[in-house]
Amino acid sequence: MTQSSPIKTIFWDIGGVLLTNGWGRRQRAHTLTPLGVDIEDFESRYEAANFFWERGLSTALEFFNKTVFHADQPSRSFSYEELWPLVCAESKQLDPATYDILTALSASGRYKVATLNNESRELNDYRLDAFDLRRHFDYFICSGYVHEMKPNPDIYRAAIEISGLPPSTAVFVDDKPENCRAAAAFGIVPILFESPAQLTRDLEALGIQIN
Repeated sequence: MTQSSPIKTIFWDIGGVLLTNGWGRRQRAHTLTPLGVDIEDFESRYEAANFFWERGLSTALEFFNKTVFHADQPSRSFSYEELWPLVCAESKQLDPATYDILTALSASGRYKVATLNNESRELNDYRLDAFDLRRHFDYFICSGYVHEMKPNPDIYRAAIEISGLPPSTAVFVDDKPENCRAAAAFGIVPILFESPAQLTRDLEALGIQIN
């Protein structure tokens, strides 16, 4: 992997790279099954409700009212206020070595460091605070803020326009091939994340100094 343009911006995904997914299928089942929620029924309602929630076009309360507390279900033994902390508790840090790479890059001052992630506004805010991520990023391109999701082109366009720099000077780290392909189609240099060691090698191959 080589790069002719000097890298000036490094965009990071969060779920699957730095942290676990915020509300992926595994997290949904792990949280909702012990509460007696019919997972098949929940998943049948999930996509339609999540389209708006993860784009910041509805609130977490509205999302769960459509998927968990809807009128077709009997009264729940728990409330939204009791459910939300359980949802947040599903977020965990992945390999600390990846966090160390982020810390070193942000501390170096040589690059602008930003997020480029799909997440609802509420979960994104929680995760940035709970895992002390805000201090490492210069700005945040999150689906819940810009109302578009990867791998749709508009979120990459927003990222580049907000950066104010050409796409060829940006790197994007993500764990999903389809998101990396979409970034490459927009002219951004993608790195498909597999491990901290692999990420270090790929960054160094692009001339990005970590230490």
